[in-house]
Amino acid sequence: MKYEGLYTALITPFRDGVVDEKAFRALIDAQIEAGVTGIVPVGTTGESPTLSHREHSEVIRLAIEYAAGRCQVIAGTGSNSTAEAISMTREAAAMGADGTLQVCPYYNKPSQEGLYRHFKAVAECSDLPVLLYNIPGRSGVEIAVGTVARLAADCPTVVAIKEAGGSVDRVNQLVQAVPDDFGILSGDDGLTVPFIASGARGLVSVTSNVAPRQMKELVDAALSGDGKRTAELQKKYYPLMKGLMSLDVNPVPIKAALALRGDISWELRLPLAPLAEEKRAVLADLLRRFGLLS
Repeated sequence: MKYEGLYTALITPFRDGVVDEKAFRALIDAQIEAGVTGIVPVGTTGESPTLSHREHSEVIRLAIEYAAGRCQVIAGTGSNSTAEAISMTREAAAMGADGTLQVCPYYNKPSQEGLYRHFKAVAECSDLPVLLYNIPGRSGVEIAVGTVARLAADCPTVVAIKEAGGSVDRVNQLVQAVPDDFGILSGDDGLTVPFIASGARGLVSVTSNVAPRQMKELVDAALSGDGKRTAELQKKYYPLMKGLMSLDVNPVPIKAALALRGDISWELRLPLAPLAEEKRAVLADLLRRFGLLS
């Protein structure tokens, strides 16, 4: 399986303290109707740190059930505990996931040798294609380019990376270090165009929760090599992408955007707090500007 195209990092909708299955199904249907390549449940945007183990597994199961083979389902099963990551990955594989997103272990700040051994152990626990997730701003440590290259060489199932380090130069370094068929996906909506220009093959998007057709249009144009059209779309959609990531910490603004439209309730789980009232007005104006709110 190739990691290429547009993937949506799904929010997890809650209602009255539990996962809102009806809203989750509707969200997945909207993504598939827009033509996304895949969906990624219970990643950062899915508030994975606040889900119980039972809820985590249930959200993955629901995503697989609702997608019903219509798009790829890449299960977020990473952890800062290798044993836990292995357990969740095996469970996702048994459910029928198409791949696994493996976040860089957070808080315990392992060495590069520790990262290599962690990801290798996870890769060897199932046949799922592994999408590494480099996000040093949240995990506190970076998966070094050399470590990515080592894993790509030693682990047949480590086939791609979601790159959320914010550096185009790092994408260029990865392209030099990994095999030609190793996938690099942008983990930052606003940097998708320069990342693809440097060799990335797609995007794991937050914005596509609320604007999947628009984000697919942008990714498709960039991958096609149509520079003029890509530049036009980047200019057009950049304010939307920037606004959804700058009003508050992700996933607060994107869940607020969906709540403003009535797609989900306003519920977040502590320690995340709701978007401030004054920022809701700014967000509503932004959504109206792009025809995403009446």
